[in-house]
Amino acid sequence: MGDMDLPVKPPLEPMLAKAQTTVPDDAGVWSYEPKWDGFRALVFRDGDDVVLLSRSGKDLARYFPEVLDSVRDELAPRCVLDGEIVVPREIGGRTRLDWESLSQRIHPAESRVRKLSTETPAHFIGFDALALGDTSLMKESFRTRREALTEAVNEKQWCHVTRTTEDPELGTQWLEEFEGAGLDGVIAKRLDGPYLPGKREMVKVKHHRDADCVAIGYRIHKSGEGIGSILLGLHTDDGELQMVGGAASFTAKARLSLLADLEPLRIGDDVRDGEPSRWNSAADKRWIPIRPEKVCEVAYDQMEGNHENGRRFRHAVKFLRWRPDRDPESCRFDQLDVPLNFDLYDVLEKS
Repeated sequence: MGDMDLPVKPPLEPMLAKAQTTVPDDAGVWSYEPKWDGFRALVFRDGDDVVLLSRSGKDLARYFPEVLDSVRDELAPRCVLDGEIVVPREIGGRTRLDWESLSQRIHPAESRVRKLSTETPAHFIGFDALALGDTSLMKESFRTRREALTEAVNEKQWCHVTRTTEDPELGTQWLEEFEGAGLDGVIAKRLDGPYLPGKREMVKVKHHRDADCVAIGYRIHKSGEGIGSILLGLHTDDGELQMVGGAASFTAKARLSLLADLEPLRIGDDVRDGEPSRWNSAADKRWIPIRPEKVCEVAYDQMEGNHENGRRFRHAVKFLRWRPDRDPESCRFDQLDVPLNFDLYDVLEKS
């Protein structure tokens, strides 16, 4: 991986975003773009050598062989780009992003990967440039990097450049208009900001509050059939995995398929008694711990508690989907940056 002759070399963490509830509106400060719902990917290209890195530094190339071909056909011969791998499909007469088809691409069998790479081929959507030719762009402003990005994408059949605007009103309009097409919000980047790997320097505004959590256990449904609730954890800054609540209220069909997903991760025959929290006051408190290997995305309304070790979801949360592209280690409290606490005096009229 490291012998590529590029000014910016893998491995590298992408720059991340922190959540806010409204689109920042200082004109002239921000560039706005749709938030793409796919797998984050850094593309390193040096001639025929191509590396596709996931957010956590895994090589995605074996799952998306067709993207390697597109990169060789359509990008500048030497470049490092940041973007998203997506699978578009025609749904109801419109082309939408299809999460289901995308997540099925992470499959251990090479024959299956080959088959899916022709049936549901992926596209790459570029939204930042870290290097072009012999020049590193990491310290340059986003304005400059954005120009390099449009220069680096030569053909636009499989590799694309995202739309952007500097108009906060249009950015806010996009937040409303693009929902449901596989775009789940708006990202704002500082026009004069450098590229800062691993730092939450961008702003994301989404329709829903969501969090990536680690599945750490489950309870069997009171009917005895399938899963009643999934117990969720987040890592503190020092790496400790804390229970933060649970996802419940699944359909009968989902209860069985979730059990099939989680049962293989059981730790022996261990069953724990316990009152991990008060959100399940009625039923059986016994739960089954599992190896903390699977990440799920959940929608939540509120957190409570101020300290990391006491923070948890106030209500049961809604399970959205598994995230095969995310690492359990990346599920940390720091993603919950939305200001969830208010001061009474901030809400009152100033006298």
